[in-house]
Amino acid sequence: MARPPGAEELTLADVEAVRLLLRGESVIDWHRLSFVDHAEVDRFLRLNEFDPESDDELERLEDIRSETVEYLSRAFAMAIPDEVAADLPARDLFLVASSHGPHQKWACVVLKVMHIIHHINGRQALLKMSVSDEIIFREIELKVMQVVEQLRAAGAPLAEWEWSRKPLDSQITKLLAKRSTLAANIYDKLRFRLIVPNAEDLVPMIATLTRQLIPFNYVVPGESVNQLVDLAALVRAQEQRSEGTDSGKVRAATAVPYNEFSGPEYRIVNFVADLPLRIERLLPRAETPPDIGHVVFVLTEFQICDKATAQRNESGASSHEAYKARQHERVRMRLFRDKDDPLPPD
Repeated sequence: MARPPGAEELTLADVEAVRLLLRGESVIDWHRLSFVDHAEVDRFLRLNEFDPESDDELERLEDIRSETVEYLSRAFAMAIPDEVAADLPARDLFLVASSHGPHQKWACVVLKVMHIIHHINGRQALLKMSVSDEIIFREIELKVMQVVEQLRAAGAPLAEWEWSRKPLDSQITKLLAKRSTLAANIYDKLRFRLIVPNAEDLVPMIATLTRQLIPFNYVVPGESVNQLVDLAALVRAQEQRSEGTDSGKVRAATAVPYNEFSGPEYRIVNFVADLPLRIERLLPRAETPPDIGHVVFVLTEFQICDKATAQRNESGASSHEAYKARQHERVRMRLFRDKDDPLPPD
């Protein structure tokens, strides 16, 4: 595990990953990647649970590319250049998509669809496997625990960390309180909370997580909250480091409103990621259904803040007890609503 980067050591790829994570955007809307060499590409592949030294897994990447090309030809009659469609190794498309060459846009198009197909395959694989949530959650907990402890040993700024599973009563209460009553919309069944010593440690910690644990491409769009990181300042700092080039442009961000039941002074960085998990961690190879790939995805919520903010979040109107009281009041309003009562706000 490499030493975590300092704020002044963040690359453009780091800043772009942090920006996407904090804004809750989708990588499908990107028009360029920011990989500089094969070492960065291979790190990203490992983050997505592809072993770049495994011929079988690189062949699986090629199969996903072939399926992508067939889809784009069938659904949109796209004539993709041969270099992107088949000639270059699929692993090299990440560098082409980061370049200014003639096939840069096509490489982006193909990688976007590959991203979706791989995600669908992983989701379908999970449905085909007879594995309990208990086993799946345990393996995600072990995966995150291993990475976080390695980061701590490598000097990552981490004061405290913990994890929890949402109890059934809390799931029921949440669905009763929200307009959306779909159980699939509960993203925080499994939650990890990381506390850094100081506010200036937030960005290095988030960047480190996107390097070592959380693939930025599988952060769930629209589910991020950033009430602590000044992204505009982060963008300016990156552009100053990249002054004189056109590779340092990063879009600024706006704040996203948080949970309606949180106190007015509550502050947090909160996001949801569909973490990839190797199937071999869940089932012996002999019991794995055929033709389902090697990865499944598990929705996981992360909360990050600095120690001083964490302490303020546990007092007064921002406390968990006050949060639950407001949530319970909403549930009572909805359960006992008369026909002439106005609907509560979303």
